[in-house]
Amino acid sequence: MRVGGVLVDLATTVAATDAVEPVTLDSPDGLNILRHSTAHVLAQAVQRVRPQTNLGIGPPITDGFYYDFDVAEPFTPEDLKAITKEMQRIVREGQRFVRRVVTDDQARAELANEPFKLELIDLKGPAASKTEGASVEVGGGELTIYDNVSRDGETVWKDLCRGPHLPSTRMIGNGWGLTRVAGAYWRGSEHNPQLQRIYGTAWATKDELRDYQERLAEAAKRDHRRLGKELDLFSFPDEIGSGLSVWHPKGGIIRQEMEQHALRRHREAGYSYVYTPHITKKDLFLESNHLVTYKEGMFPPIRLDEERDADGNITKAGIDYYLKPMNCPMHILIYRERGRSYRDLPMRLYENGTVYRYELSGALHGLTRVRGFTQDDSHLFVTPDQLEDEATKVLDFVLSMLRDFGLTEFELELSMRDDEKSKWIGDEEHWTMATDALRTVARASGLKLTEIPGEAAFYGPKIDLKTRDALGRMWQLATVQLDFNLPERFGLEYTGPDGDKHRPVMIHRALFGSIERFFAILLEHYAGAFPVWLSPVQVVGIPVAEEYADYLDEIVARLRADGVRAEVDHSDDRMQKKIRTHTTQKVPLQLIAGEADRAGGTVSFRFRDGSRRNGVRVDEAVALIRRAIDGKVLVNGAEDLA
Repeated sequence: MRVGGVLVDLATTVAATDAVEPVTLDSPDGLNILRHSTAHVLAQAVQRVRPQTNLGIGPPITDGFYYDFDVAEPFTPEDLKAITKEMQRIVREGQRFVRRVVTDDQARAELANEPFKLELIDLKGPAASKTEGASVEVGGGELTIYDNVSRDGETVWKDLCRGPHLPSTRMIGNGWGLTRVAGAYWRGSEHNPQLQRIYGTAWATKDELRDYQERLAEAAKRDHRRLGKELDLFSFPDEIGSGLSVWHPKGGIIRQEMEQHALRRHREAGYSYVYTPHITKKDLFLESNHLVTYKEGMFPPIRLDEERDADGNITKAGIDYYLKPMNCPMHILIYRERGRSYRDLPMRLYENGTVYRYELSGALHGLTRVRGFTQDDSHLFVTPDQLEDEATKVLDFVLSMLRDFGLTEFELELSMRDDEKSKWIGDEEHWTMATDALRTVARASGLKLTEIPGEAAFYGPKIDLKTRDALGRMWQLATVQLDFNLPERFGLEYTGPDGDKHRPVMIHRALFGSIERFFAILLEHYAGAFPVWLSPVQVVGIPVAEEYADYLDEIVARLRADGVRAEVDHSDDRMQKKIRTHTTQKVPLQLIAGEADRAGGTVSFRFRDGSRRNGVRVDEAVALIRRAIDGKVLVNGAEDLA
């Protein structure tokens, strides 16, 4: 239940005057409590199966939970079966979750054999928010331990935890399961021990669990890593290195279409395209503060220009260069290259800039988490009076662009500063002004808005835009960030109408987030069956017999002259095999021609879903194809081509 807006256990004593709200098991809060309680059952089961195991943390996450364990040997599939059976026993035992307040010293005494728990006790307070999942165990207030109490009143297991939990393990029911095992560094740092992480899922009913499992199966079919291989779009050669992709010809076509469309739209919206290098001297990132706040996410420096004499003594000191993790400092230098007037503003710079970030190897995931990626990065320099209007235009532009790619469901998150001032640069007045401006812009959009303290960039607040894909999953895409601080650090100025020098405001904006990640999201959203305009091969001609290939060659030549990516299959395969091949390759439009078509000057369409439209005159067919491309239409069946 909630008492005065705070989540608490049902066993909590309440006063007659308290405002009490029920929390149902199938609500978002209820599911989190269910999943957290199931994580505790998992940890108890693991320590029954492997008594020497030490505990890490076990928070609820989207659609499930995990728990980290320090074990002598990695978990095996047989271990997971044994753990699952033990969890089933614990659920049936109906153990009660009982909350108990303890002092720091009491907690240390009771958990003396759990080194990771002892470390969490020392993190109590704001520092807990910096440790992944730690906030579910310790916070800024009192410490609590949850005892698992058997029906005869014996405490059979305990864990450091803030709660709340279900009243009993029996309420977990049978809508849960363990899903996989992975490695995870303690507190997310590669300098700490690597633990074994067991993931699981839990739902209010068995039917909801089955629905989730079906969604997982569909997601596996749509996995962009799998489709990228099947459709020959991209790869990650070992010879190049982890998290660094190469794009194959078909993938390159899609990417180029994305980039060229974005470039046209940006030019129409008043942006100027720029280019910047991939590497720069250390001093630039010191001035921008990235080497202070973001150093762990940067690749190690490259020492250049050092000179030595014949004896090996340094005669000229070298300079450290860094691969850029962000494009913004270089765009700032373009602005600063000469004097600016208020008449020059807003100044909108745009670049497909490749950046490099040192992601841990365990965090890499196909194109969605890489070490080298391209941001469609824009930086706008505006006067304070232009700020709100320009931020509104940016958000409208972002939404319009994403709709071009077939995405339609959006919501916003406003990431703000929290009270831990060491994490941020800049003064309170600028932060308040920037946050208020973004809040106004976000609310005016009419989209759902969630405010999140503590998630701002180090230099300013931001709006993150999320979209829902075909499987109902939410993805973060574009970001709009307001920045009063970097213009201050770099001494940016413009001459106002009063003849005095003034400080511009900077808007950071990535529309796709990164081209690689956005491509992966689209690939999974469409399951590889892209709208015609993005399809690597838009039309393939399939002759009923070889004698009709020349007829299709003439039609395809006409399509190519009109900018259509079309080809004729001249292979020796039988017609039915050709149809299967190109259907598997997700080609949206197959043109089939036999004697009746050649004699009548027509073609027959075959679509991805197997439907057909026969006897279409060639002129009409060319016009239909061109309209589908220009209209950015998703064509899977005959009814989609109009």
